[in-house]
Amino acid sequence: MPDDGSRSPAAHGADRVRRRPEAFGTRGMVASAHPLAAATGIAVIERGGNAFDAAIAVAAAEGVLLPMKCGLGGDAFVVLHDAKRGETLAMNGSGVAAAGATVDYYASRGHRTMPLKGVHSVSVPGAVSVYEEFWKRHCTLPWAELWAPAIRFAEEGVAITAYISAQIAAEAQTLARYPHSAAQFLPKGRAPETGERWAAPELARTLKAVAKGGAEAFYRGEIAERMLAFLEREGALFEAGDFARQQALVHRPISTEYRGLRVYETAPPSQGFLVLEQLNILEGYDLARLEPFGAERMHLLVEAKKLAFADRNRCAGDPAFVDWPLERFISKEHAARRRGEIDPRRARDAQPALVAEHGGDTSYFAVADGAGNAVSFIHSLSNSFGSGVVAGDTGVTLNNRAGRGFSVDPVHPNVIAPGRRTMHTLNAWMIFRDGEPWLVGGTPGGDQQTQWNTQMVTGVVDHGMRLPEAVEAPRWYSFPGTDPASLGKPQVVRIDERVPGASRSALAAMGHRIETLQPWGGGGAVQLIQFDRSRGVLRGASDPRPGGLALGL
Repeated sequence: MPDDGSRSPAAHGADRVRRRPEAFGTRGMVASAHPLAAATGIAVIERGGNAFDAAIAVAAAEGVLLPMKCGLGGDAFVVLHDAKRGETLAMNGSGVAAAGATVDYYASRGHRTMPLKGVHSVSVPGAVSVYEEFWKRHCTLPWAELWAPAIRFAEEGVAITAYISAQIAAEAQTLARYPHSAAQFLPKGRAPETGERWAAPELARTLKAVAKGGAEAFYRGEIAERMLAFLEREGALFEAGDFARQQALVHRPISTEYRGLRVYETAPPSQGFLVLEQLNILEGYDLARLEPFGAERMHLLVEAKKLAFADRNRCAGDPAFVDWPLERFISKEHAARRRGEIDPRRARDAQPALVAEHGGDTSYFAVADGAGNAVSFIHSLSNSFGSGVVAGDTGVTLNNRAGRGFSVDPVHPNVIAPGRRTMHTLNAWMIFRDGEPWLVGGTPGGDQQTQWNTQMVTGVVDHGMRLPEAVEAPRWYSFPGTDPASLGKPQVVRIDERVPGASRSALAAMGHRIETLQPWGGGGAVQLIQFDRSRGVLRGASDPRPGGLALGL
């Protein structure tokens, strides 16, 4: 029978949940947006590796299997718990703007906003610095061994899924502009078809060099030399020192308490603080008594988002350059003041946005093992295929994080300048119960990430959703958030059609402008892992939207 929106969200997702059951394990669990990456991680645990070993193998594999989303040319952020050490850490693997990237340079060429594609949208790739720092601190298996599956995928080729084929086809026009990109991703003058074998031999050679020489080779050795020579030929503004100085930043994650649970997030320049601020605001409401997809609850989440984003837009920048009140923004006192600005019956206008917003093409995965170790890991090229540029014969697709993150307004807190890191949409989270990891999760999605992460956390914590129910639930997001291109456009809430029609109508009556998306159209690719300590079991679920998989051992 036709779907008129009258069925409940649970009913909409019931068949899908039965087909995608919750995963269980005792020794390990991996949830990834690509089934082969999940299998790669589980294989590492099966042969004696820990969650950290598995995470490096998954990260390397995803860079080949999900080439539009992540890889050597991107950035990475991590929250991890090392059970043996009793240590919870976060890592920032974002790179800096080029030595010649000044406001004057872009202004002299007529740019009113940063370019989104090409070599002038690129920042130094930070992911490899995180991979190596992560491995040195926490892994047990040899570095080269963990890169072997990714090398094999790139060298021997993989069968392209329908999802990947569609993603490449959607960017074919951009990729065709750059000869090395076209050669790698459009080898027959078109996107590889579903089920077609695709290989990346030049990327395989670079992966072998990373497996042998690590971050030294990538940032200061042979790979860096080839990337920099290519960038110089293309007129980019980098100097060798920009790459040579790249180093992962290791820090204690920022956190707040929500309903008696401790929520950890990545610190700025990651925008993870927006999740904490939204949760603090929402903690003042009894969400558990509200319908999960009712208008009253959705209204509160949308209004909390608007307030948190307004704080980011006014103040947030690279903390190494900009002094702004992070601790105040994630405090309970600030949340109480902001909560007082919410009208429970009426939508408010959001304050104008200043910093770049985008949908994002990113990959998030989660890993845990039976020893209590946990990893929440997000890595990204930014937009689909990042800058669109493959760096010469290295096979490395370069990010466009500088183009997507910085402002060219000289008085803006996130203005581009040499050596600066942009404010970053990437964020990863982990929730502790009674001092131990309980829930690990995240999603890609640009500025939608923190909205969807808040939806996941409140869905599981306040409404007791099972993991498959949470990852398959209808989603929504408030737009615009921070994109200069969308300033002046009406505020809109974009909602998956599976949300009951009555809820959408009630939100409209509150003053929200509603746009209804196709079923499953809310976006994201959520991965969740839960520690069921009473049973000694790991539980996992993977969002069906990109065709991922959670595997337990």
